[in-house]
Order: sequence, then structure tokens, then C-alpha cells
Amino acid sequence: MSQVHVSNHPLLRHKVTLMRDFKTEPKKFRELIREVAILLAYEATADLALNEINVVTPLSNAKGSDLKEVIGLVPVLRAGLGMVEGFWEMMPSAEVWHIGLYRDHKTLEPIQYYNRLPVAPSVDVCLILDPMLATGGSASATTQILKDWGAKRIKYVGIIAAPEGIKRLQNDHPDVDIYLAAIDDHLNEQAYIVPGLGDAGDRQFGTG
Repeated sequence: MSQVHVSNHPLLRHKVTLMRDFKTEPKKFRELIREVAILLAYEATADLALNEINVVTPLSNAKGSDLKEVIGLVPVLRAGLGMVEGFWEMMPSAEVWHIGLYRDHKTLEPIQYYNRLPVAPSVDVCLILDPMLATGGSASATTQILKDWGAKRIKYVGIIAAPEGIKRLQNDHPDVDIYLAAIDDHLNEQAYIVPGLGDAGDRQFGTG
């Protein structure tokens, strides 16, 4: 079974609280989602493999490290877009591909409308970026798209999750670890996370 990593970092908890506040305007919300993504990037990449290298400092030679693995970022449109900048600040060489899914309001199941993956995988690790893990349908579908494409190592990085979404993603893909800032109580009848923060896409782009 996959591991669920929930950060208790004080900065994350503080910033997520500000994101939840309905009075937080889109500009500030976008800033917060980028800052939270930076902190989550630190958590989600702690086990990346390294190469040992030598560098020359102003004083002497020094042993150092560089990343051995190539990283691919997969933001789920549209809410996942806000997390990309934070991850790019930490790993500017990461490749970015977009997958677009929307949730059918009757069935609550995801429907794919956009896919910009290259012909074959060119990275070692794929990080799915999606702020809200609600029903788990979009996360599971995105993971399956990446597996069918040929991705070997996949992680899910979100901000807030419902227990229902975690359970589905773990059941469908027990090999995909999950990185979060918070786990909330439940889903309501409209499949929104409670207490949550509302629609992360609407709050970023001012469309709610």
C-alpha cells in the first residue's frame, strides 16, 4: 500500500489556513498556492537519487551532489497550474506536461479533454500536481494515463485531501505515494471537501 505523507511544518499549516479563509482574494491565493507548493516540493523530493560530483570552491575542491533523476511535473488542469511555479523554483529543469480533466456533475467521474504528453517518457519521476484530492477520480485517472504512457515512478502531490479520495487513489494505485498539507473530514453531497477551501481553480482565477 502507498504511503500518505502529511506535513506538519508550521509554515505549511499557517499558509493553508490563510488559503482556507474565504476573504483571501485571488491574487493572495495564487501567491499562497505557489508558496505551499515550494514547501511540498521539499517534502515530495526527499528520496530522489543523487550523483556524487566534485566542484571547485574559491578555496579548494569539494565533494558534492547533483540530481540523478529527471523530474516531470504533471499539473491537472486547471487547478494544478498554480502549483507549477513553486515546484519550478525548486527544480527549474523539470519538464512540465498538462493533462486536462473535468468532473461530470452527475456521475462525479473524470472526463479527459486535454493531453500533452510526449510520445514516450523522458523522465524518471512524475509528480502529479493537483491541489484537492476529493473523490480521487481525477487523481486515479491521471495516474492511469501516465502508467499507460509508460511512466514507471509516480507521486501525487496535493494540498488538501478527503479520506474518500485517499482511499480510492490507494486502492486503484497502491504504488503511488501521496504528499499532502492536510487531510480534512469528509466530502459533502456535491463532492466538495469539508471544511476544505472551496474550488481551488475558481479561487485562483477569480471565477467563483
